[in-house]
Amino acid sequence: MTPVQPQLPQPALFRIVDLFAGPGGLDIAAEALGVSSIGVEWDAGAYATRTQADLLTVHEDVRKCKPTDPAFQGANVLAGGPPCQTFTVAGHGAGRRALDTVLKFVQRLVDRDKWSNIEADLAELEDERTGLVLQPLHWALEAIDNPELDPYHAIVLEQVPAVLPVWEAYAKALSDDYDTDFGVLHTEEFGVPQTRRRAVLIARRRNEDNILHSPEPLRLPAPTHQRYRGGTKVEDEGFPFAAVMPDRWVSMAQALPERAAPFTVISNYGTGGDPKARGERRSDQPSATVTGKISRNRVVGPDGIDRFSFSEAGRLQTFPAAYPWSGKDISQQIGNAVPPRLGMHIISAALGLGRPSKEALDRLASWRPAAR
Repeated sequence: MTPVQPQLPQPALFRIVDLFAGPGGLDIAAEALGVSSIGVEWDAGAYATRTQADLLTVHEDVRKCKPTDPAFQGANVLAGGPPCQTFTVAGHGAGRRALDTVLKFVQRLVDRDKWSNIEADLAELEDERTGLVLQPLHWALEAIDNPELDPYHAIVLEQVPAVLPVWEAYAKALSDDYDTDFGVLHTEEFGVPQTRRRAVLIARRRNEDNILHSPEPLRLPAPTHQRYRGGTKVEDEGFPFAAVMPDRWVSMAQALPERAAPFTVISNYGTGGDPKARGERRSDQPSATVTGKISRNRVVGPDGIDRFSFSEAGRLQTFPAAYPWSGKDISQQIGNAVPPRLGMHIISAALGLGRPSKEALDRLASWRPAAR
């Protein structure tokens, strides 16, 4: 007797509100999956790109928005990737102090201290961006506590690895109402032609009325590709994925087939603690982490030295070739963005949609803005 396959939720049932939407990495990931979205984005450059991409956007500071605002009615999935600058581990303990401070505020939210009191104290912080990481939890708890709102069916958050302790605290804060999973994902394990590590939290409301109610435990997405391990060949170290995961990581040459290969990318940054020792990656390897300074990297190929175009830099993040980058600081927009292909896997895991299909991945790669 053929086993009955579980019914997957329909993507059209969901609407995402993305509190720090950037140029649209999660939005076009959602679009490729058939999920609608609305983003909140204050940066003028990112807003210009989103406008050209026809992405629904509230151009406003998140701190001036509320989950009860009319624009967000019907949104049943909460997403966010707050600014990360204050959580880097560089410097004289600034990252640790920021984390300690945020964790104290998380507990105040859990204890249901008035948001007005918390806002007043956040205004006194040395760097105002530190408090932005609290916004998703504030919105989630507001939706739980406010009788005018329905709690979000799912939550999707991503950040730099240094923020993982905050996501762990979020998981505990939401534990009465949500199942959660969190951890650090490697982007090349999901077909992104780039080595980049991201701290991810997904949550699903634990309620039989939830359209996501499922007997299956909530889990972060499983890798679809092998992890990149420097110059060592997978088979040389007895890595077991070759048998169960035949797809190797994607190289820069594969992502940029029109560029003459072989080429070498020389980073603007130093490596190994030596600012003069520039990091290098060959075209048959995945890119190093794409940052806001990617336009400064040198690309050395058979025709000389040049730089990546915005389209090329975007494709290393898995944005489609036709993505309409606009406004100022485009390199920074690209470096700050969520890789759309990773976003598809994270959204799918949170919403119980199963692994993204080849058709959905092809829709992302062939995406074009609507004709004007």
